[in-house]
Amino acid sequence: MDQGTGGQGRGDPNAGEGGQERVDPGTTQRGDPVNDGGGPDRRVGGPRGDERRFDDVAAISRLKFRYMRTLDTKSWDEFADTMIPEATATYSEYLQFESRDAFLAFMRNTLGPHVITEHRCDHPEIDVDGDSATGTWYLADTVLIPGHNMLLRGAAFYSDEYVRCDDGRWRISHTGYERTYEVVLSLSDLPSLRLTSSRWGLISREEGVISSVQRDPGAPPIRREPEAG
Repeated sequence: MDQGTGGQGRGDPNAGEGGQERVDPGTTQRGDPVNDGGGPDRRVGGPRGDERRFDDVAAISRLKFRYMRTLDTKSWDEFADTMIPEATATYSEYLQFESRDAFLAFMRNTLGPHVITEHRCDHPEIDVDGDSATGTWYLADTVLIPGHNMLLRGAAFYSDEYVRCDDGRWRISHTGYERTYEVVLSLSDLPSLRLTSSRWGLISREEGVISSVQRDPGAPPIRREPEAG
């Protein structure tokens, strides 16, 4: 073959001793360019592929944290952007959603300003396969419903599925969790409890009744100042 055609003849820059093809560290075993797509990196050792997987895991973790933050702050437009339109959700045989819009409508109606939530996720186990991924997360959550005089605490394991979208960003294609436990407590059992700060203007009066205060949603949380002693 002529020199520079990629063959194994004399003068071929890829030819090693004995005429065998030399594998360049920046190519696959066939001498093809490094895989730059979402598929597995076939290169020997694959350090660049490993770096991409680390970046994907970091991006998916950030996505999950944004999902939690926008859920607890009721930032519904940003919350919707964490999912694809066809996203599904399953929380039990009674709570199943076949689209992002259906899931979002349920969340907005159920977790409105009258409900205060705290969701914390950690211990991620994320597996990436090209442009799709799966994740398992440990959830601890608290739900405070002053109007019903109720406090809920629980834990669960999330099972998520993710896809890389055309804009290069990861989004949730399926989410749901299975409870490990859940407990409900009446606030009447805690006579000393006072809600002294709330993003949505809910505070406690002296007699322990939760009242609503009109406020600008963009203003800082309302805090009840302690009385001078």
